[in-house]
Amino acid sequence: GCVTEWDGVSCWLAVPVGQSRAVACPDILHVFKESKALIWRNCTESGWSFPSPPYYNACELEAIGSNNDTEAKASYFVTMKVLYTCGYSTSLAALFLAIGIFSCFRKLHCTRNSIHIHFFTSFILRGAAVFIKDAVLFSDESVDHCTMSTVNCKAAIAFFQYSVLANFYWLLVEGMYLQTLLLLTFTSDKRYIWWYILIGWGVPMLTVCVWVVTRLQYDNHGCWDDYSSPYWWVIKAPILLAIFVNFLIFLNVTRILAQKIRSPDISKNYKQQYMRLTKSTLLLIPLFGVHYVVFALFPEHIGVDARLYFELVLGSYQGFLVALLYCFLNGEVQAEIKRNWGKWQSSMESNIFNLATQDFTA
Repeated sequence: GCVTEWDGVSCWLAVPVGQSRAVACPDILHVFKESKALIWRNCTESGWSFPSPPYYNACELEAIGSNNDTEAKASYFVTMKVLYTCGYSTSLAALFLAIGIFSCFRKLHCTRNSIHIHFFTSFILRGAAVFIKDAVLFSDESVDHCTMSTVNCKAAIAFFQYSVLANFYWLLVEGMYLQTLLLLTFTSDKRYIWWYILIGWGVPMLTVCVWVVTRLQYDNHGCWDDYSSPYWWVIKAPILLAIFVNFLIFLNVTRILAQKIRSPDISKNYKQQYMRLTKSTLLLIPLFGVHYVVFALFPEHIGVDARLYFELVLGSYQGFLVALLYCFLNGEVQAEIKRNWGKWQSSMESNIFNLATQDFTA
């Protein structure tokens, strides 16, 4: 019969001679509009027939005025890739430096900063997952998309989904920790750290495992990178749940903080500690969740350009922003770096003085 063939637009799966196959108009950004029209091909003795009707007749084309417009749209995606590559590279460098600072200075070892390190790690995984996904899916423009259903490709997408989920759930942990800190002032927070780790890493792992099993069982085609599949809600629903719970925490923490700041029983040092952590967390919760909720209310094909810009370009700098808020602008971190820098300078001056004294006495 006719073997599986990639015609540059759609994948035609193998059929015996004398049979036909139909595919829907592909959803290609800036090329075809969303359409439910079907294109047919027959399997003849001499091979596949030409698509009937042709793509340009069956599918509604986006308005293309000239070659310049086509080149502009092609350069748009190149520009987007350059921007988010720079963004993720900047974020990764900042996050590795922030983890190094928290790990190196003994006085910064505490439950709060341990949670920050896990949060930073989730961003590092997300940035790495984007680069891995790009390398697997888009390394070769002439790739045969009929053969993209490989273990490596599916593993890259599964890792990407896990890193995104972990990112949102560690933000949820940051909000939960802040709320626990405000509600249970005199309770040791070390007893909760394993629960936080279970939520931050365990829930995303369980969700992705369920999604992988579901795709293998009911929808095992392609590279699993299609967001039109109904099983995409296995990933999307937990993310929306995390954002919704974080928003409730956001409202509750704001209420508790207002009460504590007005309270005359709270010392000035506690108020400063609350304010320092709260400013960072309360800024991040709406910043990370609002745009996702807005886009979640619409179908995947609505506002694609805006969605790409928020998810890829602005999203790529979120790791840098987190490192800035939780580490580089943290007064406690700055004081510890200054103290150790002063000690290092003093030891260097002392060593130079001792060397000079030895030379003089010699």
